[in-house]
Amino acid sequence: MANNTFAELVFIPAPAVGHIMSTIEMAKLLFNRDQTLSVTLLIINPPYSVLPLTTYIESLAKNAIERMRFIKLRQDQSPPKLNSSAPFVMSFYEFINSHCKYVRNILEDAIDQTCSRSRVVGLVVNILCTSMIDVSNEYNLPTYVYFTSNAAFLGFKLHFEMLFVDQKQDLIELANSEDEIVIPTFVNPVPMKLETHAINSFSGTNFPPVYPVGPILNLDGIGGKPDDTDVFRWLQSLPPSSVVLLCFGSMGGFDEAQAKEIARGLEQSGHLFIWSMRRLPPPEQSLKVLTDDFDDPRGVLPDGFLERTSGIGKVNGWAPQVSLLAHEAVGGFVSHCRWNWMLESLWFGVPTATLPMLWEQQMNAFEMVVELGLAVDLKLDYKINVLNSEGGVVIVTAEEIKRGIRRLMENKEVRKK
Repeated sequence: MANNTFAELVFIPAPAVGHIMSTIEMAKLLFNRDQTLSVTLLIINPPYSVLPLTTYIESLAKNAIERMRFIKLRQDQSPPKLNSSAPFVMSFYEFINSHCKYVRNILEDAIDQTCSRSRVVGLVVNILCTSMIDVSNEYNLPTYVYFTSNAAFLGFKLHFEMLFVDQKQDLIELANSEDEIVIPTFVNPVPMKLETHAINSFSGTNFPPVYPVGPILNLDGIGGKPDDTDVFRWLQSLPPSSVVLLCFGSMGGFDEAQAKEIARGLEQSGHLFIWSMRRLPPPEQSLKVLTDDFDDPRGVLPDGFLERTSGIGKVNGWAPQVSLLAHEAVGGFVSHCRWNWMLESLWFGVPTATLPMLWEQQMNAFEMVVELGLAVDLKLDYKINVLNSEGGVVIVTAEEIKRGIRRLMENKEVRKK
């Protein structure tokens, strides 16, 4: 490669805040190790509107990062919609696929620019954007799939693919089983209801090479550190490790019945708390996917809850999670167990209680509680149907929440780890 010419990697993250942030941090790790590497991120506008993502993308353009550029992909005038007539996953992949032609145009322009200071050498695509591999193949470019969860869960997925493809096993029958199954990337048998060892287990398989990267952390969060807000002023007056934070991400919300149980459990636990309280979309907007703040929390919470807990807790909407976890007064974290959030809690030394909701979160909870002993089991197999808020979700009771929070805040063994 000629002097002053960069090898350019093109990254395509999934259109969600956590995925974009994770991709940027991973790209930084790569080009900090190699001064001849540059990165282009192709940003897909999400099929739904969400303020934190919009704000975050706008901030990227204002805060230039050396050797990294951002390109917002064009969108069809009538892009495929997420609709109730097809499974969400299929609708989402159709939406991603509609951007292939724009990725193709960008790659073609980049390759044709022979005088450019960079040469495209490969694509890095999110696990949800694998249709872009076909575009990469058209230009004989290697593709790397960026898997944003932990290695144990990757092994779980690959093991089940092997059972289905090689052994012709009925996975539906397995899914409905009460048995446990031995999976190479887990030390313990995994209930069907639901890192070194995981990585080593890929040796000697027919799968492509697996490269562990990380830790992937954005320690600035979204919107900086609002230390002058009422919540942070309140935290400054409290003892170290005395507050439990409840925060469940952009897709982690609750209906009125579950919100009431959480409120009762918090009050009965006797511990100080901050609760990022979000609601599921109403049934007519269920395919919007992302949660919202409640219009009027008082209409959802038990009568008098806010008044009775005004001195011991704060109920907010969207919360600056990283800044809160970094605060010395926060000593516990009730989480939906997305892997990047687990990494943040470990980084700041804040013990976690598990309340997984969807996707791979149940497996992450199993990894943290059973495999590593780094979290407390509030619930390992809780699930919500974020795409159908009338889906008959099992309610986690106030008693379960109270017990889980007390174990979290009073368990000395987890804190030692």
